Amino acid sequence: MREITPTQIAAFFTMLALTLALGVGTTWLLLGKAPLGDFRGVLLLLAGVVFIYLWAFLIYRLFLHAFPLQEGDLPEGSRAEFAAQVNILFYLILFNSLIRTHFLPVPLLRLVYQALGTRFGRNSYSAGALLDPPLVEMGDNCIIGHDAALFCHAIEGRHFALGKIRMGNNVTIGASAVVMSDVSIGDGAIVSAGAVVRKGTRIGAGEVWGGVPAKLLRPPPGQPVG
Repeated sequence: MREITPTQIAAFFTMLALTLALGVGTTWLLLGKAPLGDFRGVLLLLAGVVFIYLWAFLIYRLFLHAFPLQEGDLPEGSRAEFAAQVNILFYLILFNSLIRTHFLPVPLLRLVYQALGTRFGRNSYSAGALLDPPLVEMGDNCIIGHDAALFCHAIEGRHFALGKIRMGNNVTIGASAVVMSDVSIGDGAIVSAGAVVRKGTRIGAGEVWGGVPAKLLRPPPGQPVG
């Protein structure tokens, strides 16, 4: 695993400080003099958390606009590695608590993922964890089951690479499944609960995959097994 450098840490904490200042300032500007009654402190705290995350989404997206995540191997010391490492800091320190807990209802979690850059089709939702939201794309009518995890990064020793996960329409990923980086899943395909889909896997339309590691369990309708 590569070290997160002081420059990367400094860049993230500068944006974090700006996020906190804007969140607290917005809360005080809008609600500081409002008659909030006996629960004033609680309401101000809750409003502050909401505004901090709203500003965090905006600043994170502006960062990604300036330093977009790059697919493929990330050379050490490169601009692409800088973007990926700062992205990891955003996730670990700010967004992990939203993504990995079960506090938010699934429809609201969809909005959070969209704010972080995930591309959702119509009527598609995730009850699992999308650990690299800007690199996940899914079509219409897709569902990602409870506690599934999708990783768009591969960290193997000092090797560091990113690869998108792309899903077509009507894709189902079962509960507790793991999908690694650089995976494509065709229309109508199913990944069984608890499966582990290795990086670089190509799952065809209508196929059913399962197991550890995942393999083809059932071909599309009308296609012979074997």
